[in-house]
Amino acid sequence: MGIVTPFPHAGKPSQVGFERLELNRILDLYGRMVAAGHWKDYALELGKDAAVFAAFRRAAERPEFRIEKRPALRGKQGMWALIGEQGVVLKRGHELGPVLAPVERRLMKLVE
Repeated sequence: MGIVTPFPHAGKPSQVGFERLELNRILDLYGRMVAAGHWKDYALELGKDAAVFAAFRRAAERPEFRIEKRPALRGKQGMWALIGEQGVVLKRGHELGPVLAPVERRLMKLVE
């Protein structure tokens, strides 16, 4: 019989990441914004304190929006934040859907 060695885990994870459903929701929005011609590129940053999805109009400029997940703020202001191009927090909350609402509103068009 083989010996089973437990995987070493030191309490807190070494980096923050997006769960599958969260990333699916963000990438769905990204795909619709690309199809509408608003966004051209994106970047992911998975760090020790936060996971960031940045969406760019063009690859050579600052991101138009950043979607940040900071689990340390879960009990306070909410772990999700939508940050604009100038670094201003546009929306913060405990759930991803309402935080993405201002970006999704840009996709709505009036039909006569």
